[in-house]
Amino acid sequence: MSEKTAVTEPAPPATRRGRGRWLFVGLWSAVLLAVPVLFLVVQHSRRPAPAPTGTSPVTRSAGALRATGIPDQVPTDVASLMGLSPVPAKDAPDFTLADQYGHTLSLAALKGHTVVLTFMDPHCVDICPIVSQEFLTAYRDLGAAASNAVFVAVNVNSDHATVADVATFSTAHGLSTIPTWHFVTGSPSALQKVWDAYNVTVAEKSTGADIVHTDIVYFIDSEGRERFVADPQVDYTSDGTAYLPTDELQSWGRGIALVAGALT
Repeated sequence: MSEKTAVTEPAPPATRRGRGRWLFVGLWSAVLLAVPVLFLVVQHSRRPAPAPTGTSPVTRSAGALRATGIPDQVPTDVASLMGLSPVPAKDAPDFTLADQYGHTLSLAALKGHTVVLTFMDPHCVDICPIVSQEFLTAYRDLGAAASNAVFVAVNVNSDHATVADVATFSTAHGLSTIPTWHFVTGSPSALQKVWDAYNVTVAEKSTGADIVHTDIVYFIDSEGRERFVADPQVDYTSDGTAYLPTDELQSWGRGIALVAGALT
């Protein structure tokens, strides 16, 4: 992943004059109407995550927002980068699916371990590979505690839902080097139930096109309860390639490891 480079924005075109006051008013009105539409269609914007219902109030520290209840060992700037928020401790919805080895895996069977749960598209070339890098960094940063943390991704692409699909992605992005990594998949109806249970929205632009889905990371404690959520983000180069600067990738990985370690 390359470092972020500065991109020079083109100078705005000079305003044409002499076409009359009403033309100017009409053009300005069209711009005002277009701005909200453009805002709605932007995917993966650099934004703080909204606090889930029932979370604690936030406090301001060093210019950043920090939700009350975040583990002390997670620096405020890292928590802010991750959009990290505590959630009411409740049982995480159970599911049973097949992982990249074809082995049946249920969330309930992972009790006794901290679970870092996310949702990925095995056909994705956008944010999913970046989250994969963050998981790899987190696994390394956990050190001796890594065996107590399980990393799980649920497939969001029902057109690429075979065991071979999730296995190929896992190998291509190095996730298979994490002993406790599971990329689980199943039938479209089984996957839909999991998406609904975790409030994950999945939409396909057109047949065979990229999947647009909710990007979220759940932190589940050893008793199987949801404890925290984080909001993965991505930037784009001028040619549309998704990336994050190296320091942010490392901070994300460190943050995941710190939260998982606090729950272990």
